[in-house]
Amino acid sequence: MGSVRLRVVVAAGVVAAAAVGGWQFLPSSDDSDVPAIRVGTTDKSTSLDPAYAYDAGSWALYSNVFQSLLTLRTGSATPTEDAAKTGSCRFVGQKLMTYQCEVRDDLTFANGNKLTAEDVKFSFDRILRNGPDVGPRSLFTSLKSVSVSGQTVTFNLHTGDATFPFKVASGGGSIVDRTKYPAQGERKDPGVDGSGPYAMASYEKGRLARLVPSGTYRGAVAKVGAPIDVHYYAESKELQKAWETKEVDVTHRQLPPRMLANLAVGDPNVRISEVEATEIRNMVFNVRKGSAFEDASVRRAVSYLVNRPKLAIDVYHNTVDPLYDVIPKGVLAHGTPFFDRAPKPDLAKAQGELRKAGVRLPVQFSLGFATGGATRPEAEELKRQLELGGLFAVELVERKVWDDFQADYKAGKYDAYNIGWVADFPDPDNYSQPLVGKGNSNANGYVNPDVEKLIIRTQGASNRSDAVGDFKAMQRIVAQDVPLLPLWQTKDYVLSSNQVGGAQYLSDGTGIWRLWELHRL
Repeated sequence: MGSVRLRVVVAAGVVAAAAVGGWQFLPSSDDSDVPAIRVGTTDKSTSLDPAYAYDAGSWALYSNVFQSLLTLRTGSATPTEDAAKTGSCRFVGQKLMTYQCEVRDDLTFANGNKLTAEDVKFSFDRILRNGPDVGPRSLFTSLKSVSVSGQTVTFNLHTGDATFPFKVASGGGSIVDRTKYPAQGERKDPGVDGSGPYAMASYEKGRLARLVPSGTYRGAVAKVGAPIDVHYYAESKELQKAWETKEVDVTHRQLPPRMLANLAVGDPNVRISEVEATEIRNMVFNVRKGSAFEDASVRRAVSYLVNRPKLAIDVYHNTVDPLYDVIPKGVLAHGTPFFDRAPKPDLAKAQGELRKAGVRLPVQFSLGFATGGATRPEAEELKRQLELGGLFAVELVERKVWDDFQADYKAGKYDAYNIGWVADFPDPDNYSQPLVGKGNSNANGYVNPDVEKLIIRTQGASNRSDAVGDFKAMQRIVAQDVPLLPLWQTKDYVLSSNQVGGAQYLSDGTGIWRLWELHRL
């Protein structure tokens, strides 16, 4: 989702990569003459291997070409069986430390190989072998090991985790064919061997993914729609042009803010889906030794200077809302801890924090961001805000290629960087462990023992309302430590022509890209 592997929002869009490869499957016999529905996006896929990607673009594909034991039905917040037998998934015992599912007996991968419980174990074992900076490992910190008996898969957890079924239902739970993927290391060719509703007909990285309905899929999806061509665009303005010239039938993430602000709601030729999404954007601070933001006082000084409403109005034309908590509005346990500490920019407070830190002024630091959408105007506005009063001197570092940007921030090459996050599942835990927990997907070096204790406690609450107090306590610590600074959250927009139905299901808050719902009218 985020990561986001970040299942992060690839606001930079995609790299026009030269890696081109074909991976051919035959479409089912009744859809070979159906014209493909063309979907445009700026969210690239960094890898077709589920153990090696944690970003929105990759997971969007995974939810269509791979299958997980569980899934989330449209608009539902309760995981339901997909590759698992109906009613077979459950916690064993009272401590939420053992979770079991029984794999269906009638599943095959699109290549014809049978899917078994051993494939499930193999898929999770590959994730567990990775370090925290590769793939969705940071999502599965509670997972200790996976065992198999017949078609029964048992997940053994380090600590109680009521959110574990949601994690299994995410892109991180994608099941791969163990005969086609290396046990160690990433699969590098452009092939996909999954059992999802779609098969990958061909793939050109950064340009086009062609999907055809799989004739072998069995699971929670009752009906698969038309073939799909996913077109990738490097920048929002290119996606806008593709939409305006009818090069695509559907657009989802990310059209330019000014265009979104001026959408003609009454246009009979356009269907507009607007969702109160849980996508957020943060400024992440590198807290490692030697960084300009090693000292929390310096990070707090930044938090006292940022003017979120001005970002929302001047850069995003009111298509985003200021955010004062890592947990966004609309998600359980949302609060306003950053607003409580600084309701508006406060130069005096910032000066006080820097005096406390004893640093030389102006504090010089690098701010990294990836090309695309409004990321440059956003970075320029933040630079202007932070340099007021002479407290900071900001060097903007732009990366045109998303993969380069991701490699740089993971290596600690920026003092701070701006990045988005899309929820993997609708629970506040997904804005806690992966963002501020030990080994988090931001790869910024932040660890706080009190936060770790609260994460474990919140995960262990089977009644999620019982965890609200701990989530709020955690976010107060985050607002004090400032390992990251929440900037805004946004609505999600899907546009489709009046000849295509089902586009509203591409965004429903579950983190699943339901391409199978698309159909021609």
